[in-house]
Amino acid sequence: VVDNAPKLQGIIDQGMGNRTVASTQMNADSSRSHSVFIITVHQKDLEDESKNIFAKVNLVDLAGSERVKSTGATGSTLKEGANINKSLSALGNVINALVESSKGKGNTFIPYRNSKLTRV
Repeated sequence: VVDNAPKLQGIIDQGMGNRTVASTQMNADSSRSHSVFIITVHQKDLEDESKNIFAKVNLVDLAGSERVKSTGATGSTLKEGANINKSLSALGNVINALVESSKGKGNTFIPYRNSKLTRV
């Protein structure tokens, strides 16, 4: 629990410091992971507790998709790139299924559980 912006920024900075980055031919500091920060905000009304307000803010930073030829990635960096592409593809599948569902296409299956990214 934090009660001011500098403390929140410190937690975000700590999370960003835990992200994996690697150098590729396309980017010297290529992010090798997605990040999701979920911030729950509680605005307290000290005079009337029934007027308290709760909100949730999701900050999402997705690692970009990569073409192996363009990045020159090998070894673990290549494997990370494949996993990034796989999770982004799963996210695209979920978005497409949600679009179809919103068009009233009957019992459209939403594949949320196909990736850790889409489970969030």
